[in-house]
Order: sequence, then structure tokens, then C-alpha cells
Amino acid sequence: MGIETVLVAGATGNVGAEVVRALRGVEVRALSRRGTAVGDAVPVAGDLGDPRSVAHAWRGVDALFLPAGHPVELFADMRDAGVRQVVLLSTGAVVGDSGPAWTVLRPSGFMSNALQWTPLPDVVREPFADVPVAVVDPADIGAVAARALTDDGLAGHNLRLTGPAATLPADRLAVLAELLGRDLRLEPEPDDEARARMGAATPAAYVDAFFRFFRGGEYDDGRVTTVVPDLLGRPARTFREWAEVHLDAFRAETVGS
Repeated sequence: MGIETVLVAGATGNVGAEVVRALRGVEVRALSRRGTAVGDAVPVAGDLGDPRSVAHAWRGVDALFLPAGHPVELFADMRDAGVRQVVLLSTGAVVGDSGPAWTVLRPSGFMSNALQWTPLPDVVREPFADVPVAVVDPADIGAVAARALTDDGLAGHNLRLTGPAATLPADRLAVLAELLGRDLRLEPEPDDEARARMGAATPAAYVDAFFRFFRGGEYDDGRVTTVVPDLLGRPARTFREWAEVHLDAFRAETVGS
């Protein structure tokens, strides 16, 4: 029996919205806290942080896209409701040996993280400015997820998704400067200042993890893979291609240095 109905959880997020756009030939349901409409998908209201509020969402669903970091109780509920295939976005969760077939997507840093620079000042301060990252377009993640949701040949695979090249924040800012015709400069944020700023809004465990990854060498986010072109039959999108699509966001009201 083929996949007929796909539920996309976190459908209003950077990746979830791209998954909705990429799915073809199936009924698509878009799950978000408020049941917000996303394209032509059927809106479904529910909070993944409250398993009881989404118990109804799995009914009649063949395949599910699920963001990381949600209660393990969801897994049993999905299995019991008859969900057969799950694509999970970047998580270390143990999903077990029974129930749905799982595909895990582990993307590198998102190109859309550059939107954190808006409104775009003349001088951008960035932590870990010397660390190259093979940033990936969320649209490419969405396209891979759509294939994994409708093609059981990817079940059981752990897919590392990257863009076509490892770049520094300054490289990405230079692309924006050229496209916007502006003189932009990147200023590295010292580690002690970055830790203090991040710690004011982020749990210490997450801040420590960032520093282990980027300063301790625990994780190499600059490694480029060919998973995206291999699965999609085209090159992974470059940061320039992503920026051209989203340039209006950087043309918004700017601030000086």
C-alpha cells in the first residue's frame, strides 16, 4: 500500500513549510499550534509539547514529518494510530526497532540563519566567525524530506544534508553585500562575549554544546556531502541562490554600524 496521507508537524517553521511545498501527489496535513494554513495543506491544530493535544492528529496518517526534540510518548501514539513512515529532523532520540519506518535527516547549519542579521547593519558581529559551515538551503531539506516521506526506499537511512561548499560567515555576508550593493563588514564576536550573550537567553547546556561543537572540535559542520544532489538529481543550492530568493528580507529598514 502506497503513501496517501502525509502529516507535516511544525508546518509553519523554516523546514516544515518547505516540506509542505515539496510534497506532491498525496494529501498533505499541516500541523501547528494554531492550525495555521500553509499552502493547500489541510490545517491541523495541536502542540507537540502536549501529547494529548496531538493524539487526534495521527489518525488516518500514513507518513509523518517530525521536527526534533519532542516527547517519546509521541512515538507509541503514532505507531498505535497506524503511522507507517516517519522522517525525523536531526535528533539523537532512540526510536526503537518496531513501529514506523524511520528516516533521520541531519542537516548542517541553515542558510536561513542569516536572517538573524536583519535588519542588516553595516557591521555584523558573529560568533565562531572562523568556523566554516556547509550551510544548506531549507528548501533542499524539504525536498529530501518529501522524497523520504513518499519513498520507502529511504527507510532506515541516516542522511547528512549539506550545501555544496563550506563557507565562513564573512563569505556569506560578502554575497549579501554584492547583491545589495552595500559595503558590509563582519566583525568576529569574542568567545567570552558570545558565551555571555548566548547564556542570557539560552540554557547553559545548549551554550556549552555550541562551544564543544565549534571550539572543541566535537562536530564538523564544514564537511560537505553529496546526499542532496544524489537524491534530488540536481546540485544543492548555493548560498547565493538562497539569498537571491530572500533578498527582500535584507532590504528592510537597516541600521548603521
